[in-house]
Amino acid sequence: MNTDKKTIPQVYTSGIEKERHKFKYRSTECLNCYHPLDKSDQFCPNCGQLNSTKKLAFDDFFNEFFAGIFAYDSRFYRTLGVLLLKPGKISKDYIEGKRVRYANPYRFYLSASIIFFLVWSLTHNTEAPVNVDTPTPEEQAVIDSVLTEQRELRPGLDLIIPQIDTTPKTDRYIAEKYVDTMSFLNATQKKWEVFSDFYERTEIRNINVALDSLNYRHTNYNEWFYKKTVDIKRFSSDSDLFWNYFYGKVPFIIFFYLPVFAMFIWLLYLRRPFTYMEHLIFTFHNQTTWFVLFGIALILDFFLATNWFAGIAMFLFLFYLYKAFRRFYGQGRVKTVLKFIIINIIFFILAIVAAVFSVLASFAIY
Repeated sequence: MNTDKKTIPQVYTSGIEKERHKFKYRSTECLNCYHPLDKSDQFCPNCGQLNSTKKLAFDDFFNEFFAGIFAYDSRFYRTLGVLLLKPGKISKDYIEGKRVRYANPYRFYLSASIIFFLVWSLTHNTEAPVNVDTPTPEEQAVIDSVLTEQRELRPGLDLIIPQIDTTPKTDRYIAEKYVDTMSFLNATQKKWEVFSDFYERTEIRNINVALDSLNYRHTNYNEWFYKKTVDIKRFSSDSDLFWNYFYGKVPFIIFFYLPVFAMFIWLLYLRRPFTYMEHLIFTFHNQTTWFVLFGIALILDFFLATNWFAGIAMFLFLFYLYKAFRRFYGQGRVKTVLKFIIINIIFFILAIVAAVFSVLASFAIY
C-alpha cells in the first residue's frame, strides 16, 4: 500500500464536477498563497483554495454562489439536528476539531437570535406610545384659535380646559443662579424638582422651549438632564413604553452578557482541562438552543392562543442544559446537579445585574 500519496482534504461540494475543477486548469503553484502544488491537488493543502487557473465567467460565479448557500444550508440543518437532539455533543465535537460539518457557533448564534427577535416582534403586539410632543407653531395657532372661539361662545370653558401655564411654579422653582451655589447632590435634587414640575404641568418635551421658559442655560448637562427627566416621567406613567424600550436592548444585553457568564463557568470548572474559549463556545451553543426552543414555543402559542408552550420550552431547556453539562464536561450526576444549581443561581444574579446595568447605561447615553 502506498503511504506517500497526499491526502486531499474533504470539501463539501454539490457532487457535480464544475468546469473550473477540471484537470486541464490545474497549476503547480497556488494562486493565493504560492504554495507548491501537484497536478493531482484539487485544493491547496495550505490555504484550501481551489487549484484552478481558469478565468472567472458568469456561470462560475453563479454556480459557486449557490453552492455556498447550499453548503451552508447543509451545515445549518446538520448543526440544528445535533444541537437539539444531542445536548453538548456539538460543543464537544467542535473543540475536538470536528468543525467542517457544523456551522460556525457565533454565526449560528447570530442567525438564531435575529430570527428569534423577529418572531418575538411579530407575535407580540406592542402599541406605539402616544405622541405628546409639543405641537408645531402652525398646529398651536389652530388650537389657540379654536379654543378662543369656543371660550367666546362658552365663557365657562376655562373651568374644563384651562390654558397651559408655562411660567415657573413658585413653590419649588429655584433660579439657576441659586442652584449653582448648592452642593452637587442638592443641586441635582432641586434641578430634578424644577424640571419634573415643569414637565408635569406643561408636557413640553422640547428641550429648548423648556429651558427658555425656566430661564436655565442651554448647557449640555441641562439639556441631557431635562431629557432624562422627561424620559423617567414618561416611563413611570406608561409601563408599556418602558418595556418596549427594554426589549429593544435585550439583544445587546445577551450578546455582552454571555462572555461574562462563560467566565464564571470557567471558574467553576477551573480544574477541568478546558480553555475559556471552549466554555464560551459551549455557552453560545446553549443560548442558541434557547432561542430555537422559545422561538418555536412563541409561534405555537401565537397560533394556538395559549401560553402552555412557553412553559414547556422552559422545562425542556432546563433538562437539556443538565444533559449538555453532563456530556460536555463528563462528570457524574451528583457533581453535575450541584454545579448545575450553582450555575443557574449565578445565571439569574448576573442576568439581573446585566439587565439593570445595560438599561441604566443605555438610558444615560441615549
